[in-house]
Amino acid sequence: MLRLGLGSSTRPLFSGFARPATRQFSSLRPQSRILDAVKQRTAAIKKNGLFSRSYMQEPNVIRQQASTPSWQRTALTLGGLAGTAVVVNGFLNRETRDGYTAGEQALLHETFKYTAGGLVLTALAARQMFRSGVAFRLMTANPWVVLGVGLVGGIGTMMGTIYTSPDKPIQKHLFWLAFNACQAVTLSPLYFFAPAILGRAALYTCMSVGALSYVGATAKSDQYLYLGGPLLAGLFVVAGASLAPMILPMGMRSLAISESISLYGGLAVFSGFVLYDVQKILQHARIAEQRGVRGDAIAESLSLELDMINIFIRIVQILAMQGGGNRK
Repeated sequence: MLRLGLGSSTRPLFSGFARPATRQFSSLRPQSRILDAVKQRTAAIKKNGLFSRSYMQEPNVIRQQASTPSWQRTALTLGGLAGTAVVVNGFLNRETRDGYTAGEQALLHETFKYTAGGLVLTALAARQMFRSGVAFRLMTANPWVVLGVGLVGGIGTMMGTIYTSPDKPIQKHLFWLAFNACQAVTLSPLYFFAPAILGRAALYTCMSVGALSYVGATAKSDQYLYLGGPLLAGLFVVAGASLAPMILPMGMRSLAISESISLYGGLAVFSGFVLYDVQKILQHARIAEQRGVRGDAIAESLSLELDMINIFIRIVQILAMQGGGNRK
């Protein structure tokens, strides 16, 4: 009886422990088979090199597709800029043109050459500074510090270029290169805009400056030289409208008016400066011929270069507002 009691009491106990263990062990077998199949499949994929093709080659294709159009558009922009300057130079100063003396023609030739060269150097240096991160640091820096350093550097190198005698070509060219470098620093954030906007702005700038240069060079008299005073007054108004949002608390309507004056008023003012500067070059050429001295083409090119840069900046802003501010 005791044996039967122990046997009957222990049988359910052992049977209760045995069955769950058997069910648990049997349930792990399909999982182990699935894991083995996954491992075999992974080993086969690695052996065939599928991972290397999908994870190493596709990013290169994506990077190539993203970088190639940007360089093409940049090259087209620079080529169009230089080509337009050469065409304008040849059109205004061709040998069959009447009314120009030898000194005027020579000074116009050299001035347009230095203007085109300075713009190309500025664009290339600004592109390199943008790629090296200088533009991002400028955007995050104090705007007053950037404005002060830009003005001091630009004005200082410009005055050094103007007041250095042409008899010191090395020193004069060093000041000229430093001036273009200062302009490149301040212009490098423009590469945040889409290349299509920059290309269109460069094309419109070259077309407008070329047309204005032709008008100024073919005028029968020095009538545009009398615009110096009004243009200077307009320049102060445009500068005040540009600096007003940084100094004065302004509402939305006042801010819109100030921005319109800075953009469209500045576009009109610097377009007038193109007419003034072209006729000033011709006047300086005549004075140099009368005195028997050599004209300073490098100093003359700075004014045209600044006119084109300011027109270009405003056209970029106008196109960006029309296109919804498309950026890279």
